[in-house]
Amino acid sequence: MFDLPLDLSNARILVTNDDGIHAPGLKVLEAIARSLTDDVWVVAPEMEQSAASHSLTINRPLRLRQLDERRYTVDGTPTDCVLLAVNHIMKDARPTLVLSGVNQGSNIGEDVTYSGTIAAAMEATLLGVPAIALSQHYENRAQIDWSTAERWGAEVIRKAVSTPWPKYVLLNVNFPARPADQVTGIQVVRHGKRKIGDELVERVDPRGKPYIWIGTLRGEADVASDTDIHVVFHGGISVTPIYLDLTHTPTLQTLRHAFE
Repeated sequence: MFDLPLDLSNARILVTNDDGIHAPGLKVLEAIARSLTDDVWVVAPEMEQSAASHSLTINRPLRLRQLDERRYTVDGTPTDCVLLAVNHIMKDARPTLVLSGVNQGSNIGEDVTYSGTIAAAMEATLLGVPAIALSQHYENRAQIDWSTAERWGAEVIRKAVSTPWPKYVLLNVNFPARPADQVTGIQVVRHGKRKIGDELVERVDPRGKPYIWIGTLRGEADVASDTDIHVVFHGGISVTPIYLDLTHTPTLQTLRHAFE
């Protein structure tokens, strides 16, 4: 088990993200963290790293820059940021909690397999630090209402760390695209599965060469009511525990018989 419940007033919190050091969601999460404790550190990527997943930079050196007291940026992935923060920057006094986000866009259903936001929390979990990933769903990218995360973020975090969770478990939190006072509640639910209909847009560049953009269009129909997808699309905040042991235990015995 992690060392939970956690006294947030004495916590040392590491804040990171995948949208980059200048992302508005990072500022939101910093403010949330500072409302919980005075000991807040920020280590985030220099550039946006959305959909970087759990990638680690191993073929070139990483550049670490200190921007201010307890505030750093890394020219690498979210995983790089957490690894350097825990094992280098904060090695003499490791964080007691890692918060990743607030991501610009939800991480629900199969999004978690691509998400750099989830990956940062994943790396922290593997390093033995409890972690929570937080994401803000939106319907219009130009008009993201961060007030929902601002209003509910601290409450979700307080409740989450008030109870023990096993090692190798991280929490995935998603806020709906609703004004803060219209949120229908907080629900602990499983991940859903959407029919993926990624929009592939083929175009031609000025030199006459074709290229393809991978879009983000996914269907939301026919999802179960006890899933993160349903909760977020219907105005609720979803909380989902993610377990990092990917072994499918029921299949172990079947395969063992097959290979005897």
